[in-house]
Amino acid sequence: MSTTTATMTQTASTQRPRSSSNVWQTPNPNPDGGPKSQKQMSKAERRELQERQRAAKAAAKASGPSTPAAKSSATPTGAAAKATTQSPASAAKKSGKTADGKPVKGEPEDTSHVQVDDTTRGLRIFSHFGLPKSPSVTKGDVHPAIIRIGLQFSDFKITGANARCIAMLTAFKAVIQDYVTPPNNTLSRHLMTHLSPQINHLVLARPMSVTMGNAVRQLKLEISGSDIDLPEQDAKNALCTKIDNYIRDRIVIADQVIQETAGKKIKDGDVILTYARSSVVEKVLLRAWEDGKRFSVIIVDSRPMLEGKALLKALTAASIHCTYLLLPSLPSVLPHATTLFVGAHSIHANGAVFSRAGTATVAMMAKMHNVPVVVCCETYKWSETVRWDSFSKNELAPAPFPSSASLNCRSSRHNPDIQTNHHLSVLCPLYDLTPPSYITAVVTEVGVIPPSSMSSIPAALGRTIGA
Repeated sequence: MSTTTATMTQTASTQRPRSSSNVWQTPNPNPDGGPKSQKQMSKAERRELQERQRAAKAAAKASGPSTPAAKSSATPTGAAAKATTQSPASAAKKSGKTADGKPVKGEPEDTSHVQVDDTTRGLRIFSHFGLPKSPSVTKGDVHPAIIRIGLQFSDFKITGANARCIAMLTAFKAVIQDYVTPPNNTLSRHLMTHLSPQINHLVLARPMSVTMGNAVRQLKLEISGSDIDLPEQDAKNALCTKIDNYIRDRIVIADQVIQETAGKKIKDGDVILTYARSSVVEKVLLRAWEDGKRFSVIIVDSRPMLEGKALLKALTAASIHCTYLLLPSLPSVLPHATTLFVGAHSIHANGAVFSRAGTATVAMMAKMHNVPVVVCCETYKWSETVRWDSFSKNELAPAPFPSSASLNCRSSRHNPDIQTNHHLSVLCPLYDLTPPSYITAVVTEVGVIPPSSMSSIPAALGRTIGA
């Protein structure tokens, strides 16, 4: 009887804490003091354990790979730790990168723009600049001629607005000749669809220039106006003839007229100053020399393109006395210059000239020394847009040395004497904008136009703006 009483007393003493509201007074079921198993945990304890494990995993992803000991010692506890560690991890998971720019562990790393992210897009203000890249994947039915000039564009083997436009139109002729109209379709409608992947491929290789855009719009206009009743081969031949006429009228003959007009501004004994290399300026100087005028040329150049070397080679081959120097030496020769001739990538409605980077500096310094600034530009380079700076839209020139991400793909344009620095990012904008206040006159095939009257170019061509 006494044994039964003692047992009942012990049972009552052990059951009394369970009826109490304080559940944490329950004795530890593990006498050795080790961690509980999930079967021994309550629902709230299991939820808290899962939250701690989830927060620790997110913190490990955000901080990079670490040792197991460091993971266990740095595991945060509590709901506050979850809130503070899970939000940056979730943001890193969405962006694919952590706050310090490293790829998130377990996420596929985008390597299609490695060179851009590593070298030229370190500053967010320049992140929208287009960088030429070799398109590794062709989307759609792309003609081999388009693939070939796309690679030449991205490698800067074809540079200059005129050269790029002529190469594109020549490739389009091959595309049109190899094109076959599908059944139940017309050439004037389906050919436009067939040209879209060709144009997209060229844009992927390098951003489209103003000259290429104007030529594409004119080509689409000619395609839409093709006669439906005309046989297919005759229609294709007619389109190729119109492409040839566009190249002849807007580029070749336009350059000849500019050569004659700008050559009248050169006198015997003049010292002509020019920057980099413009195909139109080169033709103007060679034509003036052939006409018997004797003058000298100062060629100012700058990295990374160093295009002035090609102009120097062409002028010296014609026995023209030349002086070659880099941009920092410009102030020493400006007092001797009589006229500055520069080319243009495009010219805008407000009179601003978009040209090779460094042109604005040379024009500004020439204006300060009362040297006339003459721009030689064809009218098909005219754009009805208004530009005030060169940061809203620009391209990136090839870097003078490879980036740390592309050490194994060093090309011929890289200087082998320059050692790559992993902490150095090179930014080389390809163009800059020359304000109209620095320009004296613009020589076109329709005459010499002051920069304040550039909006009159469409009227001089017999069409209205937007046509």
